[in-house]
Amino acid sequence: MQKGTLVIFVKAPQMGRVKTRLARDIGKFRAWRFYRRTVSDLIKRVGSGNWNTVLCVSPDGYKGGFFDARYSIIPQGGGDLGQRMQRVFDEYASGPLVLIGGDIPSIGKHHIKNAFDALRDSDITFGPATDGGYWMVGMRRRTRRISPFFDVRWSTKHALSDTVENIDPINRISFTDMLSDVDEGGDL
Repeated sequence: MQKGTLVIFVKAPQMGRVKTRLARDIGKFRAWRFYRRTVSDLIKRVGSGNWNTVLCVSPDGYKGGFFDARYSIIPQGGGDLGQRMQRVFDEYASGPLVLIGGDIPSIGKHHIKNAFDALRDSDITFGPATDGGYWMVGMRRRTRRISPFFDVRWSTKHALSDTVENIDPINRISFTDMLSDVDEGGDL
């Protein structure tokens, strides 16, 4: 199997613009500090592996300084979360691609390896989150375009089920480890 690409969706760590739902519960400064530490640790933990790593950053004008300079940085572009993720799958690199968010403190290299392994037998794979969403989506990206992100109720317990419902049954779907993300104070 071709060497895969890991894309980590992150926001530039600007206070008041990251972890806004968490900030409502614990304050902007603590949410910002949590985000910076979590993202930095995540990139150190999973960035280097048997895959290429790319950071997909919002806002698009990010010039660098916080994120590890060893990794390529691409912009997320406009649109909702689904449009931004679809753009990455449609336009970036070729071969297997695994996309994760930056707010799952427990992701380890073995989770990323499991995702790439799942793509050997699946066209698309998900890492379910305990809140009904997902912390990871991966696609093999062969000749068929898979576009599952339309009309998804993001940030709800329906995000994973909505996404799966959008997938043509001709595609093989798999699921990997369930993890918890941190969106609100109670998640800490």
